[in-house]
Amino acid sequence: MKDGVTMENPDKKIKDLTLMLLYLSSWEENEFGLKYRRAWEGYDFDVLNELSDENMISDGKRSKSVVLREGGIEKALELLKEYGIE
Repeated sequence: MKDGVTMENPDKKIKDLTLMLLYLSSWEENEFGLKYRRAWEGYDFDVLNELSDENMISDGKRSKSVVLREGGIEKALELLKEYGIE
């Protein structure tokens, strides 16, 4: 264990890290008066599918980017704090 982080469940860690990276690399768009965060989907598609199934992101089948849903943003911020990245 290093700095309180273990590799007990590497798949969960990869999903958590992917969500954090999506958030950290995202930008805000404003379309039709709606604001939302979008990020490029340059990550493992199986992980992105899991995040989509959990309603953390909305993946555009025709798009090269994803939209972070409110729950995904909240979870990413929670994870960043947990990992000491604020």
